Amino acid sequence: MTAIPDTGLSRAAPAAWGAVGAMTLCVSALIASEFLPVSLLTPIAADLGLSEGQAGQTIAISGLFAVLTSLTVARATRGVDRRLVLSGFALLLALSGLIVTFAPEAVTLMAGRALLGVAVGGFWSMSTAIVMRLLPEADVPRGLALLNAGNAVAATVAAPLGAFLGDLVGWRGAFFAVVPLALAALAWQWRALPSLPPRRRAAQPGPLRLLARPQVRLGMAAILMLFAGQFALFTYLRPFLQHVAGWSVLQLSLGFLALGAAGIAGTWWISRLLDRRLFSILIAIPLVMAGLAAALIAFADAPVAVAALLFAWGFFGTAAPVGWGTWLARMMGEDAEAGGGLQVAVIQAAITLGAALGGLVFDGIGWWGAFGLAGLMLLGSSGLAVLAWRHMELTT
Repeated sequence: MTAIPDTGLSRAAPAAWGAVGAMTLCVSALIASEFLPVSLLTPIAADLGLSEGQAGQTIAISGLFAVLTSLTVARATRGVDRRLVLSGFALLLALSGLIVTFAPEAVTLMAGRALLGVAVGGFWSMSTAIVMRLLPEADVPRGLALLNAGNAVAATVAAPLGAFLGDLVGWRGAFFAVVPLALAALAWQWRALPSLPPRRRAAQPGPLRLLARPQVRLGMAAILMLFAGQFALFTYLRPFLQHVAGWSVLQLSLGFLALGAAGIAGTWWISRLLDRRLFSILIAIPLVMAGLAAALIAFADAPVAVAALLFAWGFFGTAAPVGWGTWLARMMGEDAEAGGGLQVAVIQAAITLGAALGGLVFDGIGWWGAFGLAGLMLLGSSGLAVLAWRHMELTT
């Protein structure tokens, strides 16, 4: 690993861990805000006079702006103290929550979600490099694990909490709940983060240069299809469960909570196998998820089957990014930092693609069309993972 620059925190002092904790709170608020619409599409659509497919574009627009930001933020802020940059992203998160809360129509709502995308893409692109400056080399993995724990917890609770708050205080109240979290993260980061002047070094080529490598192209294409397929289905779970499966709001909250809990269990179990069976897992997970999408279409009117299938979806779907994160660390070597930026861009592009195409198909054909599209994309991801594995076997 590259030597850690001297920032005055050569040991893992409490101040350094406090700064990482502040970043973790910001990550949790960002991810919770990004995925809140999943459980609130129906009331958003009803209030703003949209179709549920159009309401699903709230996830697509944030993903689009996250892509653009992740590829440009390092160059755009190269002369700015990283403490100011991170604080700016937390402020954007709070502003986004306020705009969405009081949005009178769809255009204002989308503007608020675009600001969220800027915050998500910028924060994630810089997080690894900043943790490496805050902590000594031996503590960096634990610092990154703490950030990812915040991500996992937020992804787990966002949907059930959104459904619960949406029923209790309305969808606008659910989005407003993110604002105090963002302000708390801003205050904590401002207090805990030291000054982090940009490092002076020769200009480095952007992360897109890595796509010149066939293995990287295949892996990133598989990641793109995986997340696009996942969000072509996941984004539209609420209207499916409410209108097709006939679930109540309480059942929705419990169902999303169970899906998140399954994700935590799946991540723990599958991560134990990655050392020995990395490519087998990368191939199998989207293949299984494609089968689950088909099964949801086939057994939509069977409540017990739907609940079991959703549990399985959470178990495998949440673990998939862990597998591709391991692939990134193994394949990129010294370029893991640039590869991480590229992966953030690809994942956010995939979320945009899946939510957007899924919404168009949902409105044009019906829920089963969106689920079928998800299954096809997931099959494509499995096939691309096979090609990535075969290429690695031929070149090593």
